[in-house]
Amino acid sequence: MDEPDRDLGAMLYALTRAVLDAEIPVLRAHDVEMWDYAVLSGLERGAASTQSELAASVGRDKTRLIPILDRLEARGLLRRTPDPADRRNKVVALTAPGRAVLAGCRAAIRGMEDDLLADLDDAEQRALRATLAKLMRAWAP
Repeated sequence: MDEPDRDLGAMLYALTRAVLDAEIPVLRAHDVEMWDYAVLSGLERGAASTQSELAASVGRDKTRLIPILDRLEARGLLRRTPDPADRRNKVVALTAPGRAVLAGCRAAIRGMEDDLLADLDDAEQRALRATLAKLMRAWAP
């Protein structure tokens, strides 16, 4: 079957799997797992007022998020502090070392993406990124 005849979902799924498979060794080189990267990226926008809020924003069940937070906190990449408004909650924030690890991961991932997109010229790469961003704004949470 020619690629243009494939369903959009099938093409996006195949490409997503390829990109994620290429990211895994990049993240491992920084001693970061995929969910670690998702959490660090989620905190880049600012502190999460609760662990539940963070779980929702990164798409991870809050009970499965706790071991990730424990691991990242033990490495000093984030900190959890009691919420002054409700001490039952923990405010989760990225630390300076967490920002540095995230920046290193992101730079390495951008390098991998450059390799992935090498067959596209600059205009095609910009158009692809712009189109994906537009679709995400319209369809992704």
